[in-house]
Amino acid sequence: MSARSRRGFHARKAYAPVFAALGDETRLALISKLGHRRCRSISQLAQGSRLTRQAITKHLRVLENAGIVRNLRKGRESLFELEPRPIEDLKTYLDHVSKRWDDALVRLKSLVED
Repeated sequence: MSARSRRGFHARKAYAPVFAALGDETRLALISKLGHRRCRSISQLAQGSRLTRQAITKHLRVLENAGIVRNLRKGRESLFELEPRPIEDLKTYLDHVSKRWDDALVRLKSLVED
């Protein structure tokens, strides 16, 4: 495996948990609620949802394990806040992959039209 292939493999492996965590509608809604850069409690995050606090907690753990949210303890209360870096890194990766595909399509078009 070439060095370039290994880098691509490791990038995909690193981003897989983030993709998996973002692949759920409930978790996307939680990220949206946390997107205002304010810490929120599980009770606050559960407001307006049909899910129990336990279900919200389960989804938050998936996001936390992927590095997308942080759990901050304030006394007995758990507060969660968005950690944007993994999502920003994922966007950079997707921009890179998109550019490679765009370049490949330009080459293909050139071959087909000649």
